[in-house]
Amino acid sequence: MAMVFSKLLTADDIENGLSIPGSSLGQLPDQEGLTMSMQVHDRNGQAWTFSCTIKRNDSVGHFLSVGWNKFVRERDLRVDDKVTIQEEAMKKEGSGTWIKVEVKRKIRLFGEDIWADV
Repeated sequence: MAMVFSKLLTADDIENGLSIPGSSLGQLPDQEGLTMSMQVHDRNGQAWTFSCTIKRNDSVGHFLSVGWNKFVRERDLRVDDKVTIQEEAMKKEGSGTWIKVEVKRKIRLFGEDIWADV
């Protein structure tokens, strides 16, 4: 499994969509406003479709804006939860990859911080 991207969520990520820097994804097309769908799977194997738009910001260059409001609501995601997007080889089909999304929340337990699945 290869990690593509990981970050602690901000209020903007939760309210307006997840922003993924283009540098994390390799070469993005230069066409700002281009929209595509990204099919991802959560830890339970449930499929989610995120609508993605290529945007540009002077400070970060091209980035992918991911519309994932339904996922945020159903998982009750919060500021400072950690989202990780990974590419994983398909087991059954024998070739190809799928995109996996994982979310963890920091919990203080017996004086220790642990990251639990959300």
